[in-house]
Amino acid sequence: MANRRQILKTAILGGAVGLGGLPLRLLARNSNKNIAGDPDYPGVLAPKELLKSGAADRAYWVDLLYKMAAPVLLNLEKDELRKNMIVKKAPTYDSRTVDVTYLEAVGRTLAGVAPWLELPDDDTKEGKLRKRLREAAVKGLANAVNPEAKDFLNFTKEMQPIVDTAYFVQAFIRAPKALWEPLDAETKKNVVSCVKSLRNRKPFESNWVIFGSMAEAFLLSIGEQYDKERLMHGVERLNRWYVGDGWYSDGPRFAFDYYNAYVMHPFMVDTLQILSQHKLVEEKEYLQANKRMIRYAEQQEKLISPEGTYPPIGRSIPYRTGAFQALAMVSWQQNLPKHIDPAQVRCALTKVCYNMYTKINSFDREGWLELGFVGLQPEVADYYTSTGSLYMSTLSFLPLGLPGDNPFWTNPPADWTAKAAWAGKPFHKDYHVDY
Repeated sequence: MANRRQILKTAILGGAVGLGGLPLRLLARNSNKNIAGDPDYPGVLAPKELLKSGAADRAYWVDLLYKMAAPVLLNLEKDELRKNMIVKKAPTYDSRTVDVTYLEAVGRTLAGVAPWLELPDDDTKEGKLRKRLREAAVKGLANAVNPEAKDFLNFTKEMQPIVDTAYFVQAFIRAPKALWEPLDAETKKNVVSCVKSLRNRKPFESNWVIFGSMAEAFLLSIGEQYDKERLMHGVERLNRWYVGDGWYSDGPRFAFDYYNAYVMHPFMVDTLQILSQHKLVEEKEYLQANKRMIRYAEQQEKLISPEGTYPPIGRSIPYRTGAFQALAMVSWQQNLPKHIDPAQVRCALTKVCYNMYTKINSFDREGWLELGFVGLQPEVADYYTSTGSLYMSTLSFLPLGLPGDNPFWTNPPADWTAKAAWAGKPFHKDYHVDY
């Protein structure tokens, strides 16, 4: 207890207050203890309890997501994100300023936590954590778009904000009741102004085109004036770049990496859903994009090894579990193929998270994600990667938007495909698709 009191004293003197008035840096410990900011909190579960029940897995996911998102959202709430965020950048970081990192952190974090925040309040530990983050997010959003705030985010300069404004508004689409409707009129007006300010910059002819479409689709969804050419350009380009069997090419040339999950499938589906609802495209176009994402998600489940690892292939691998956003999104929307038990996905992603964040610590002493794939590996960070970029990792937690009594969480533990296959057990044989 003496050591804990000393840690608490040191942290309070250093500022950065978290849940219940206690220090954010207590969220950084490499264990399941103290994630809620309570120095006497015993932790929800030991690692040996993982994969034994859906309730234990969910508790682990909740604590891990809270640990990841709290430093971003609780600091933004206090208008102190710029002050307290420890910003690191890749050794090869290019000429862009690190000012873009704050919108990266906020937009990506909000897109990842949004489905969970949309759940109703309850008196459980999870419910209290969720309510705390939701309140912080709503208050923080006012700071994020207020030109007079210290944490006013950079929407108007450089190219990178084109990317992260798309994640920023995707959060409103994923959680309208939790994140959009509670905003006051002035904050909503500021959000719209920030989104429209992007129009003086044209997305690159790559996965970036769908970011422009997502921003304009959001404006369409809330009844604001939208740029139809920018809205449709990304959709048309991605349709042209579809190469088959669930894969889009990233521009004219194919790249074997995780950008189909980071960007293309989720934004294409969300954008087309809005376009379909507003009769700007036929519903069949949205349904086709959704089928393609489901096929890609099916492949993602098969890519997870029996040990709960996956290949560190291509660009942006410091985005970590964000590589499974498509699988997470299909699970959250309850669109998994019938031959995939939701528990397969739950167990597979739980093991991946354990290997990536807990078995080897991927957080620094202040609670921020480290540059790296697993742990601290700055040499694998790309020229555009800084601390804020890493919060793409939250996008694998979308199934927390399903309540605890959903089969994703209640079905008994199940072997994922590779685990079953390599154990000599029956598993679903794979075939390509033509849509």
